[in-house]
Amino acid sequence: MINVLFFAQVRELLGESTIKVEASEQTTTAEGLRALLAAKDDKWGKVLASDKLLVAVNQTISSWDTQVEDGDEVAFFPPVTGG
Repeated sequence: MINVLFFAQVRELLGESTIKVEASEQTTTAEGLRALLAAKDDKWGKVLASDKLLVAVNQTISSWDTQVEDGDEVAFFPPVTGG
């Protein structure tokens, strides 16, 4: 299983803070996992649009082509801005 975490506005909009996803051929990269979740419905698709997200795999900021394996933790969160 892949432990998926949602933070900040992503968590608020989805109404989920964490879910478990079965590892599969589609979830071998962060992008594959994002696409699988975004396909759940229109709300998930809008919230999980890759141009609006950052991803971390095992608590390290990662690119969308980062490999994801069974037992990994993947977090999705909006870009952070400061002032």
